[in-house]
Amino acid sequence: MNSRKLIIKIIENWPVKVLSIVLAFILFVFHRLNTMTTRPLSVPLIVETSSALVPASAYPRTVRVTLRGEDNSIQSIADNDIEAYVDLARYETEGLYSAPVQIRRKESALDIEPLEIVVYPLKISVELDRKITKTLPLAAVIQGRVADGFDMISHSISPPEIVVTGPLGLLESVAEIKTEPIGLDGRNSDFSMEVHIANPNPLLVLRGSGIAEFSCFINPTVSVRSIDGIAIILKGLDSHFTADTGGRTGSIRIDGRQSQLDAFRPLPDFLTVDCSDIAEPGTYTLPVLVDLPPDFSLIRREPENLNLTVTLKDPEDKEHPF
Repeated sequence: MNSRKLIIKIIENWPVKVLSIVLAFILFVFHRLNTMTTRPLSVPLIVETSSALVPASAYPRTVRVTLRGEDNSIQSIADNDIEAYVDLARYETEGLYSAPVQIRRKESALDIEPLEIVVYPLKISVELDRKITKTLPLAAVIQGRVADGFDMISHSISPPEIVVTGPLGLLESVAEIKTEPIGLDGRNSDFSMEVHIANPNPLLVLRGSGIAEFSCFINPTVSVRSIDGIAIILKGLDSHFTADTGGRTGSIRIDGRQSQLDAFRPLPDFLTVDCSDIAEPGTYTLPVLVDLPPDFSLIRREPENLNLTVTLKDPEDKEHPF
């Protein structure tokens, strides 16, 4: 009897009670909607392919993602815990393929509820090509000029080669990889520096750290000067002898820094012939010696050897010019 009364009580005015429940649910949903906020993100897009294929056409590198949920919850999600990807791994031959952009929740985003995720664009198209790997030379891109009075003698780059992976159609036409520009303006001495390696196309993958070591070798500019009419001095000739050089003078051609060459003046004994080994009269051919300062390099001397005739000095000749 009591059960019957309870049932009658429950169903009494049931339309009003149902309406009250519906209104309460609507108010609950409305309240939840009012407490939910949105958070926009820019997320890197990953294109997943089989091991034999890689993307061969441009595609969006990022997609726009909008998170909707309770404010405290969605603000606690780390940016890298929302991952966008396109799954093309099932394709094994080259071609143009379309696929939806999907979302993968990780770490801090896994247990957030309610959480609505909207992504744009919804779908992308990507051309796939066969993946190849090449080893290419690394070339330094040099800009500017060293300081006045200096020359760049040589340079080197380490590593000299880079391993590159990418689509067959693109990578076949790439002959070398280059560095970011390296400025020489005002340089007047050797230097080394780290330089970034430039990727010519985002579809290519360059192995390594992306950094190279550049070394440059700079020397002062070398100029050349010729000097003629230099007296050749005989040294060490025994006082009992006299020598006839035929009045021969010498000339030299030297190189060095321009300012030092301009200021250089040969000393009186700049060109000499050592006669200390002459023990008797006769005709001799002896080397011409050059007393050259270390700042210069000898290119040529004339003559390299001097012919001279040595005779006994006249006893009545009291003068000895040597």
